[in-house]
Amino acid sequence: MIVLTFIIVHWYMSLFSQTFFLHRYAAHKMFEMSMFWEKAFFVFTFITQGSSYLSPYAYGVMHRMHHAYADTKKDPHSPKYDKTLFSMMWRTKGIYTNIFDQKNELENQFTRDVPQWKSFDKYAHHYVSRLIWVASYITFYIYFAHAWWVFLFLPIHFVMGPLHGAIINWFAHKYGYRNFSVKDTSMNLLPFDFLMLGEGYHNNHHKNGTRVNFGIKWYELDLAYPIIRFLDLIKIIRIKRNFQSKFK
Repeated sequence: MIVLTFIIVHWYMSLFSQTFFLHRYAAHKMFEMSMFWEKAFFVFTFITQGSSYLSPYAYGVMHRMHHAYADTKKDPHSPKYDKTLFSMMWRTKGIYTNIFDQKNELENQFTRDVPQWKSFDKYAHHYVSRLIWVASYITFYIYFAHAWWVFLFLPIHFVMGPLHGAIINWFAHKYGYRNFSVKDTSMNLLPFDFLMLGEGYHNNHHKNGTRVNFGIKWYELDLAYPIIRFLDLIKIIRIKRNFQSKFK
């Protein structure tokens, strides 16, 4: 029971970091926050994603490229050009690493205002930090796992961040339903997205990349949205209600 609770908490905390800070803030700048809170959420993302920490800068740039080049050969992750989920993830990893290492010259539209904390990223992204997290997960399982088969869940913790991205970037471009006709293959995975905190409403998001609430229909509940509204209410963030973006 303790391990199951840990899996669920890690899944949703890591997912919230990705949808709130990496996706809606770093990539789309749907809201503003002070430098203090920006750095606080860098740390929060590191704690919740652990060994699978994704740099807000590299993620933000790559996601903007995904919107600009969706389902074309320049798309960093499109099932249209990869035969398997794993080949897509491997190709995405290479593009992500090149962005993180700043090996390629990028257009200003992809890098403008994307949050960057180089010194922290250097530490959080380092393989030693990742190994420490891996060791901590293994230690937790040694103490609390009640059967050998429970250890089969360990790899989920190791790759949590990329796994969340892969679920959307692969399955939400292959399966589901569409509310809107768009130029790419984006779909909504579930009518009630209890699994991905609103990220599953991928077709909605591709139709309007500036809408903070990813749900459109009355039954499409974006479970991250009430938290975002609360953070806006207590003035940790400020939602850009009239914000317009070219990444649609």
